[in-house]
Amino acid sequence: MFKSKGNDYFAMLEEMASCSYRAAEQLELVLQNFNLDELDENMKKLHAIEHEGDILRHNAVAKLAKEFITPIEREDIMDITDHIDDVTDSVEDVLLKLYMFNVKTIYPDAITFAAIIKKCCKELQRTFENFSDFKKSKAIYDAIIELNVLEEDGDELYIAAVRRLYTSDADAKEVAIWTEIFNCMEKVCDTCEHAANLVEHVIMKNT
Repeated sequence: MFKSKGNDYFAMLEEMASCSYRAAEQLELVLQNFNLDELDENMKKLHAIEHEGDILRHNAVAKLAKEFITPIEREDIMDITDHIDDVTDSVEDVLLKLYMFNVKTIYPDAITFAAIIKKCCKELQRTFENFSDFKKSKAIYDAIIELNVLEEDGDELYIAAVRRLYTSDADAKEVAIWTEIFNCMEKVCDTCEHAANLVEHVIMKNT
């Protein structure tokens, strides 16, 4: 459906989703093995992945602009690329917050959250791996459903983590910092779900 004049938009979207997943992998790795002295270097690694995603998006948009006829509304293709890009950006934003706030230790809830984020991004990647065959593939629907479940897990963890934070002995500064970080982590899960919901909407329009 997205393939025209040699421009395989399915492959482009899948590559972008792969960037989101690799960014999530990097985030989890950083949190699991947190070292303040290595944070700057780890930020550069994650930003390189985010930049790769930006390039993929720009290439897709440039090719789309040259297409005379598109099999679905070009606005839908644009929206999907923007949503995937938002996912990668939101993953990077978590690490940026750790850096800006000069976080020295990581809460266990953050590590658990990073694992959920990685799972969300994995299901998003699986969604786009099966997007080209959406009229026949059951896997794409399974991935979207699983992502919705994971987003709910993220919501539950967010509520519990923030409550633990506010009922702890942490000082006001630390509470404020980690509230913002948990907000960012919850946003990643939401952004993944929004991207999957958009795919579902596009499928409904084209079946």
